[in-house]
Amino acid sequence: MVLRSNKKLQNEISINEPIGYDKEGNEVNLLDVLQDDDEDIIEKLELKSQIKKLYGAISDLLQKREAQIISKRYGLYGEKAKTQREIAKELGISRSYVSRIENKSLKVIKKHIDPKIFEKD
Repeated sequence: MVLRSNKKLQNEISINEPIGYDKEGNEVNLLDVLQDDDEDIIEKLELKSQIKKLYGAISDLLQKREAQIISKRYGLYGEKAKTQREIAKELGISRSYVSRIENKSLKVIKKHIDPKIFEKD
């Protein structure tokens, strides 16, 4: 029985066991690597949450045409981002009208969403 038990443990590894060395020669263990991945996962989840809020704001706060223009302009919902001129031609309105709708819509969205969403690193 003891032999069989040791075989099962043979493929197990401790999270504190050294797995290599970094550029400075410091020992790196599995826990160090896993902690870095956790931060990436947290950032990805936060980004997903912010995107969900943004999409919710677009559908809840904007009129149909406003949402359509924002969606086309920024390539949301799987669309390719388009210029104001392309959108104007597609909708049969002037480019300046597209610009006014876009600016007004962005102001509405920014009032109701955490401004950190719009910050760039």
